[in-house]
Amino acid sequence: MPLDTWLLYAAATLLLSLTPGPSGLLALNHGAVHGTRQALFTVAGGVTGFALLIAASMSGLGALLATSGAAFDLVRWAGALYLVYLGVRTWRSPPVRPDPSAPGPRARRASGLFTEGFLVALSNPKVILFFAAFLPQFLDPAASLAVQFAVMAGTFVVVEFLVELALAAGASRLLPWLSSERVARRFARGTGALFVGAGVALVAADR
Repeated sequence: MPLDTWLLYAAATLLLSLTPGPSGLLALNHGAVHGTRQALFTVAGGVTGFALLIAASMSGLGALLATSGAAFDLVRWAGALYLVYLGVRTWRSPPVRPDPSAPGPRARRASGLFTEGFLVALSNPKVILFFAAFLPQFLDPAASLAVQFAVMAGTFVVVEFLVELALAAGASRLLPWLSSERVARRFARGTGALFVGAGVALVAADR
């Protein structure tokens, strides 16, 4: 891939990563509730999910979802239900503790955080359709497609990882503010409502 094409792709990827979405919201939530170190596992799960979506788009799944209404609806409903479930669970979550060493509901297993980030990234089938339409614009048919796919997927994963990590790190500064049980509950309910809203919007939106 020529350098000028890669720079254009990297810039477009950065703009895409900065667009608000469920993964960014989850990174913000986990950064505020659990701190940057634990949110790192959430972010890692999210970019792993995105890497899988890119691979699915490149393998032709994007074309399948674009042409099969039943397949698209099945994936969309599954993703929407998970987002609603995540929203309800976040709404009902107990108050957080600002001290990372203190026992209580802040403690989360790395595997759980990773899985949550992974599933949220996979929750929207429109991402597959977007990648299927977005990535080919930067491909050179005369060059190795495998190498180009690897470069593009790697670039997106790195950019998305850095953006989500920055969101989590910025949100981690809310930890002292969340020491108030009243504020913590409002934060949990606010982010929970946003996840539910994202799930409802996913069902309501057309392909």
